[in-house]
Amino acid sequence: MRAAGTVIVTATLRRQGIKVTKIKKTQSGGTITDKDITLFTRQLATMMKSGVPLLQAFDIVGRGHSNRALSKLLLDIKADVETGSNLTDAFRKYPLYFDALYCNLVGAGEAAGILDTILDRLATYKEKIQAIKGKIKSALFYPISIIVVAFVITAVIMIFVIPAFKDLFEGFGAELPAPTLLVMTISDFLLPIGGPF
Repeated sequence: MRAAGTVIVTATLRRQGIKVTKIKKTQSGGTITDKDITLFTRQLATMMKSGVPLLQAFDIVGRGHSNRALSKLLLDIKADVETGSNLTDAFRKYPLYFDALYCNLVGAGEAAGILDTILDRLATYKEKIQAIKGKIKSALFYPISIIVVAFVITAVIMIFVIPAFKDLFEGFGAELPAPTLLVMTISDFLLPIGGPF
C-alpha cells in the first residue's frame, strides 16, 4: 500500500477489518513526481477520448512507463478497479499523489458519465500548474544567483581585502570616519571565519 506514513496505512487497514501486526517500508524503485501524475492524467484522458476502455488504458500506461514506481502504482489502481472499487476510491487510497480536488473531480466525472472530459480538463489544469511552477523557478534563478554572487564578493572583501588595508588606515594617525570603523569592525568579526590573510 502506498501512503504518506505508517499511521495512515494502519488506519486504512483497520477500517478494512485487517489486524495490523507489523508494517515495513519498502523501496518502490523510483519516485513519483507531480510531473509523472500530470503525464499519466493526459495519457489516460487521451486514451479514454479515443475509446480505449479504462482498464486497458491503465494497463497500457502502467506497463509502458519507464518509472517503475509509477508503473506499480497504476497497476495497483487497476487491480483495485478490477476487484469492484470505483476509480475515485482507488485514487483516494494514494493521497500522496492524488489530492482531494483530483479525487472529487474524478468522482464527479464518474457520476455524470463524462470521465474522459473531466480527465482532459484535469490534465490541462495540471499542465498549466506545471508551466507556472517552471516559470517561477526560472524567474527566481537570476535574482538568487545575483544575491549569492554579491554575498561571496562582499565576504571576500571583508575577510581578505579590508584586513590588508587596516594597518595602512591605522598608520595615517588621523581619526577614521564612523562608516570606515564600522566596516573594519565587521571585517574583524568575520576574519576568524576566513582565517588569517
